[in-house]
Amino acid sequence: MKKILGVTSLLVIMILGSCVTSPDYPIEPQIEFIGFSKSELEQGSLNNDSLIMVISFTDGDGDLGSPPETAEKNLFVVDNRTGEIYNSFKTPEIPEEGVGNGVSGEIRVLMFTTCCIFPDNIPPCESPDLYPSNEISFDVHIVDRAGNESNIITTPLITLLCD
Repeated sequence: MKKILGVTSLLVIMILGSCVTSPDYPIEPQIEFIGFSKSELEQGSLNNDSLIMVISFTDGDGDLGSPPETAEKNLFVVDNRTGEIYNSFKTPEIPEEGVGNGVSGEIRVLMFTTCCIFPDNIPPCESPDLYPSNEISFDVHIVDRAGNESNIITTPLITLLCD
């Protein structure tokens, strides 16, 4: 009898130990910059060069992403040279699962190049010898389905090769 009670107790402890507690994330998404796939881009206006930006995320209520039937974008990238939206993206919907819906993961974003910006009224995307490169960084944030905005992250500088 003691042997059965011991085995039963061990099984109960193993089952309870294998239960996963839901993460304790805030309901507002939180993001963190992980990296770029490269540090330089050739300037251009026709998507002739690209890189991949990787960010991590957490969200306490797990309502990230847009449903497939909507065109609503929820990841925003701002060009810090101009303060204007560089691009916006629609991330796939993360299905809500179970009682604890906290989620975490990584988002990989394909970002195409842009034009160099010059002083002295030189048109963008030119190749003046005086300005062989530009530096660009981005502010990035996401919005969940409830409208909660994440923190804003600023990426490291990327070199745009202007020639």
